Amino acid sequence: MIEARPALVVPGELLFARFAYRPNALGYCGGDDAVALLQHIAAGVVDPELVRLCREFEGAYPYLERIAADAGIANPLDADVVEAYWIGSDLLEATNPGDFQIDLTGRFRGRTTRREWPWLAAKPAAGALPHHSFHVLEVFPRVGLIRGGAAAAIVPTMNQCLVRPAEVVAVEPGGLLVRARGLELEDGRLRLGEPRLEQCLRESDGLAGLSQAAPGDTVAIHWGWACDRLDPRRRRNLERATDRSLAQANTTI
Repeated sequence: MIEARPALVVPGELLFARFAYRPNALGYCGGDDAVALLQHIAAGVVDPELVRLCREFEGAYPYLERIAADAGIANPLDADVVEAYWIGSDLLEATNPGDFQIDLTGRFRGRTTRREWPWLAAKPAAGALPHHSFHVLEVFPRVGLIRGGAAAAIVPTMNQCLVRPAEVVAVEPGGLLVRARGLELEDGRLRLGEPRLEQCLRESDGLAGLSQAAPGDTVAIHWGWACDRLDPRRRRNLERATDRSLAQANTTI
């Protein structure tokens, strides 16, 4: 059993794990040991095993590498890099569009149709940034054939994958009742709708991912999981990055 230790500042590896745990537990991405990931989160321990677990996220980790390289940061799991990817920050503005486009070519050209690829390839030059919302709103829909008429079917999944701010209404056993805006498709355009009540988890198998939350707090939710509390600055950063990705996505949906 991993021995817990107090943490004053959340290291990047743990911050990454908080957001990556739930889709890993659902079998969507990452390696095959979600329990170990959650154990590290609950105990607050950073070690070589956690680093290995984080690197196994083949969808997210290359974005961290891109952000770190363009910002001149050696460690892709640096806390500022991880924050920029999942939440958003000014660090994203250092992204080199040409290098970002090269990354996308290597990763996704072979997975998109001949008709779809030019739309995705043009995104970095148009101002897209390597934020998680870009992957959800631009990459996943094209791999998922949104332009082939399946939009209505995959928008609920995109909504779950999108990291969204949510206001805590009540604390429940093992979870939270929150109020959040959900992703919708209206008149052929993606948008965030009016706030609505949702339930999300904050612990699993007796291990807490988010140990402290109270009514009135704002939390980031991802795949029905409360990842982290957000102060006003971080909430604004998340909303700004998501709005930018939505605007970009709606130019070519």
